[in-house]
Amino acid sequence: MIRFEKVSKRYRGTSKPALSDVEFDVQRGEFVFLVGASGSGKSSCLRLILREDTASDGRVVVLGRDVRGLSTRKVPYFRRHIGSVFQDFRLLPNKTVFQNVAFSLQVIGSSRAFIQQSVPEALALVGLAGKEKRLPHELSGGEQQRVAIARAIVNRPQILLADEPTGNLDPGTSIDIMQLLARINAGGTTVVMATHEAGFVDQMQRRVIELSGGVVVRDERHGGYGDTSGLPVLTPETVKGAAATAALTAVLELQKQIASSGDTGPVEPLPEPVEPPAPQPDAVLPPVAVVRDAPVASESVRAEEQTSDAGAPSSEPDTGTRGIPITPADIDLTDIDGLGAADRLGLGRRDDDEVGPTA
Repeated sequence: MIRFEKVSKRYRGTSKPALSDVEFDVQRGEFVFLVGASGSGKSSCLRLILREDTASDGRVVVLGRDVRGLSTRKVPYFRRHIGSVFQDFRLLPNKTVFQNVAFSLQVIGSSRAFIQQSVPEALALVGLAGKEKRLPHELSGGEQQRVAIARAIVNRPQILLADEPTGNLDPGTSIDIMQLLARINAGGTTVVMATHEAGFVDQMQRRVIELSGGVVVRDERHGGYGDTSGLPVLTPETVKGAAATAALTAVLELQKQIASSGDTGPVEPLPEPVEPPAPQPDAVLPPVAVVRDAPVASESVRAEEQTSDAGAPSSEPDTGTRGIPITPADIDLTDIDGLGAADRLGLGRRDDDEVGPTA
């Protein structure tokens, strides 16, 4: 699925490489934590996987393709198979929840019918059914991160990259996001997450790749965080409450379920990118994979979540739902005709010429 072969990365104007001879393999369906102090190379690894950067030396192979060999015009096609979630959400402030999630499908030319089916399914999966018309400022931080995750998975990617997705969230909300990522992973999506959250890493006991000074110093199955001396000192929360405890228990039980039944077989490489055919109006793809029998948090969790949602009644669905139908006429899809290629892909700091065409 992902392979680093003696990868080094040097940035212009720096004397020390960000990565040095990094080697690891990530198999299909794995949940992998990238850990280490700030500046250790975690984010550099994610940028190389997403092909935001290219390696100075060595090879990065993703979905059977050497990403350095991808031409600029083929990168957008390649990225359709990878979802990404960041610490700062990166939502469009003047667009509704529905429009934010639909945007990633519009830029790749998905049909209106497919968008109207897929967006509600993704929002139901992340627990935001019924909040399609809200604007980002009307949501809590945890809900905004859920929108970002829905946007990342609505195209049903094979890989989900998460760079400090809980960094701006309180401990209770962070647990909810980790539970959500575990459910997405249980549906077959490979998850690679860079994090400083030592508590989650220690308790979930998934694969851990630790970097220090751009070098892999540990690659451990069912590992813990390890040395926490380089982590920022945070004020601990005295009591997380019954809801946090129940949610974390659900994560741990789900991880055991994944470990006992997960398929980590070989991955077929991506075909050579070709120009996609024009979307069909009635094209429908299989629904997003949803774990129907995964453990869920107790009633006390639901009660606490309802009280934490400021200003609106809770509409958290069972994660096994197939999505809540909505009326297409009530929702305006984002008009993207006036955007450049870089803006369409959420790469506002890149020039359109550098990104190249999106189709």
